[in-house]
Amino acid sequence: MTSTPLPTPRFRITRHRRLAWVGSGLACLLSLLGLVLCWINPEIGAPLRPGLDFTGGTQIQLERACPGPCSPVSADALQRRIARLTVPAEAGASAPSLNAAAVQVLDQGRSLVLRLPDLNPEQAAVVVAEVQAAAGPLQAAATSVNTIGPTLGDQLLKGSLISLLVSFAAIALYITVRYDRVFAGLALLCLGHDVLITCGVFAWLGLLAGIEVDSLFAVSLITVAGYSVTDTVVVFDRIREQKTVLRDLPLPDQVDVAVDATLTRSLYTSLTTLLPLVALIFFGGSTLFWFAVALTIGIAVGSWSSIGVAPTLLPLFARR
Repeated sequence: MTSTPLPTPRFRITRHRRLAWVGSGLACLLSLLGLVLCWINPEIGAPLRPGLDFTGGTQIQLERACPGPCSPVSADALQRRIARLTVPAEAGASAPSLNAAAVQVLDQGRSLVLRLPDLNPEQAAVVVAEVQAAAGPLQAAATSVNTIGPTLGDQLLKGSLISLLVSFAAIALYITVRYDRVFAGLALLCLGHDVLITCGVFAWLGLLAGIEVDSLFAVSLITVAGYSVTDTVVVFDRIREQKTVLRDLPLPDQVDVAVDATLTRSLYTSLTTLLPLVALIFFGGSTLFWFAVALTIGIAVGSWSSIGVAPTLLPLFARR
């Protein structure tokens, strides 16, 4: 009786494991550095720059009415002009100070985003009129004013953190019960790896470009966590399924066979997931732009960790 020849993998990820570990390690260190720098930055004071959803205040988004390319406008000049502005005070209260107003210029000067203290409609109208005097005519139909009180912002922040912790705990419980504890530990390690790098990218964006995170960012982290675990479990399932067939091979070779068998599927799954996200980045508008960017980064990193990190660490932890 002729025995079935053992499969020979076309791609041996374990031979490049040290390179994979160094790349992921550097990415994690840079992410941690960005989070720490954000935390010690007196202007931010948190691992990520919190957006209006979490801090409370008024955000005004304006679209300039430009028949052709819009003339250049300086965010710093607008901030200084708004800071000198005096808005009418409500009865029995002092007028809010606009010294901390922040202005972002987007879409080559066509869009303006103003972040301000909590303002009532009359006060917001005074700010819009001042911006119009400085930047030219605005599209009235495209003006958007969003106000969130500090209490609601605090509740949203706490709710987002609780939802993240509960989702991570549920994932940890499931894979601990469903799989071997080594598999569970590595899946959780990759989950942390993917979430850390996604947060690290936004920490650096907050430092260098003033990008803020909102409640949609928390949703993207939960989605990335679920995708990360699913992608890693696919590879681990393949290793477990082939244990009997490949029992004569050392564990690193078993890992190579499993990764090779699932590589095409993982890449196709990631690609089909990324295509609509890329469409959202280019055509989804400003509201969903950074949400789609966070998901794109997280899914790309999750695909890498399920191929280059978790499987290559398995022989090391299994021996111990």
